[in-house]
Amino acid sequence: MTEPAPTRYRCTACGNLTRFDVTTTRRTRAFHHYTVGGDLDVEETEVLSQDVESVECRWCGPGAAVVELTDDDADGTAAAD
Repeated sequence: MTEPAPTRYRCTACGNLTRFDVTTTRRTRAFHHYTVGGDLDVEETEVLSQDVESVECRWCGPGAAVVELTDDDADGTAAAD
């Protein structure tokens, strides 16, 4: 399965780094393999495009307070706020 690199988020209101409701729209291509008995096995899923529509903090709710972390922020090498 081909997935885009995961995006890390941080809530600037409460400091949450772990719990978010992320709404996305994905366009995918997948190989559907049906057995003789009719059971489906989805193989080789490829994400062709993905649009993040909204991100909300699961703890405090306001989507406007959520920011996307950069690679430096995720590694902990960025300067503290």
